[in-house]
Amino acid sequence: MLLRVALVLCVLAGQARGDSKQPRSCSDVRQFYSGKGFAPGGVPQAAISGEHLRVCPQDYTCCTSQMEDDLSSLSKREFEVQVKESGRTLQTSLNSQYKSFDGYFRDLLNRSEASLQDSFQRGFGPLFSQNSRVFQDLYSDLRLYYRGSKINLEESLNDFWAHLLERLLRFLNTRYTISEDYLECVSKQSETLRPFGETPREFKLKVTRTFVAARSFVQGLVVAGEVVRKVSQVPLSAECVRALMKLTYCPQCRGVASAKPCSSYCRNVMKGCLANQADLDTEWKNLADAMLQVADRLNRPYSMDAAVLSLPKRIAEAILYMQDNLSTFNSKVFQACGTPTESPSPEEPVKRGQNLAEDVSSTSGAGLEKLLSDVSKKLRDMMKYWVQLPGKLCVDREAKTSDENKCWNGMAVDRYLPEVMGDGLASQINNPEVEIDITKPDMTIRQQIMQLKIMTNRLKNGINGNDVDFQDASDDISGSGSGMCSDDQCVHGSRVMTPSTNKPRHYPNPPENKKVVKGLGSRNVPCSALYLLSLATVLLRR
Repeated sequence: MLLRVALVLCVLAGQARGDSKQPRSCSDVRQFYSGKGFAPGGVPQAAISGEHLRVCPQDYTCCTSQMEDDLSSLSKREFEVQVKESGRTLQTSLNSQYKSFDGYFRDLLNRSEASLQDSFQRGFGPLFSQNSRVFQDLYSDLRLYYRGSKINLEESLNDFWAHLLERLLRFLNTRYTISEDYLECVSKQSETLRPFGETPREFKLKVTRTFVAARSFVQGLVVAGEVVRKVSQVPLSAECVRALMKLTYCPQCRGVASAKPCSSYCRNVMKGCLANQADLDTEWKNLADAMLQVADRLNRPYSMDAAVLSLPKRIAEAILYMQDNLSTFNSKVFQACGTPTESPSPEEPVKRGQNLAEDVSSTSGAGLEKLLSDVSKKLRDMMKYWVQLPGKLCVDREAKTSDENKCWNGMAVDRYLPEVMGDGLASQINNPEVEIDITKPDMTIRQQIMQLKIMTNRLKNGINGNDVDFQDASDDISGSGSGMCSDDQCVHGSRVMTPSTNKPRHYPNPPENKKVVKGLGSRNVPCSALYLLSLATVLLRR
């Protein structure tokens, strides 16, 4: 009799324990499910057996298979929105820095050109007004180069001095009639005669260093934004989607909606889902570091301000050097090219001009210092973006440290024991939450890593003033896919990348030397020899 009573009591106790695991009602889950935009009709009235679940623990549950699928898709969409929003914030920051730097540099060029026009009109009069196109073309080339056109900056500067020499030689030697052939002879001698002294060499050095650095810097901001945009759109793997569902909405199905995920658990899920993105870290840091070095180059003496604003002063010095040494220069030219024919109606000699261009300090202005300081701070802040992203996405999800023994660990409310994985794809080989094939990296992200390497190399070239060609940086850096766009926030106006517009210029001076391309008929010789050899073989056989 006592044995029967004991057995009955054990059965009743077991039932009581089983009942304690079952949520009495699914009304809270129904309200939650309806609040997410789903029809509540399919939500059970009370908890049911969870054997049908494919992601969440198969215990008593308020979720049907359809509900699990719906919530899984919802967790995927919400995560994608989070990643894109985080990327959009970074893009907006890069966009802001791009606009600030680009606007400042364009303003510098405009101020420099306006200063030249004003000071040269007052200081040189007809010499400037009759040859103004030469100076306009110089600034046009500088703008196009900065914007990314496929222009050889060194050649453009050489052309400027060559054209200026041609115009000044005629303008200053009014007693002679100088022909096109004579000008061509003079241009061949200009390297040894140095009509403008040392100014062209110094001018080229400072201008090239400044413009190469400025162009690479602004292009670095564009490429960084483009990488963020593309990487933020990389699709999630099926295993990642399962892990996100388990992390986010399985507590609702399990009846422990108030429990937040354990911190280490959340981070392992995020590190697994963002494993490929974290592999950007090394090249992303290299890009930011190279941009900081370029910013330092632009800010130090001889600064970007000084290089651009001093253009009128340097050009005026060169013109006055030629005027002051015209007799010596003419004698050397006449010796090398012969004395030109005297003009039948010579004009009055041109008066010596005046250098009225303003003096410019070699140090940076307060505006440039603040601009580059702000950009540098943003660059330092973004250096660890990709490895910090998993933790950032867990901040609003995870339980507090004090609740580490009563947080959601993927199966129940309890402590989470596995350790947190490292960063990057290779470190996820033993990730307990997201199964990843580390031998199959995401190709979109690998392509962006390569873009970062290419851009970093160009920035390093830019530090030393080495000319770089951005035309082949990426098939889609230019156009509507610019990384400077964040939905409806785009940089409007001139693009950084523009097609080549370096058209030949026609001055009423000597034509450019044309290079003759030799024919390729000599390449047929081996073919002819082979034919003769075959013919000889046939004849010998006969």
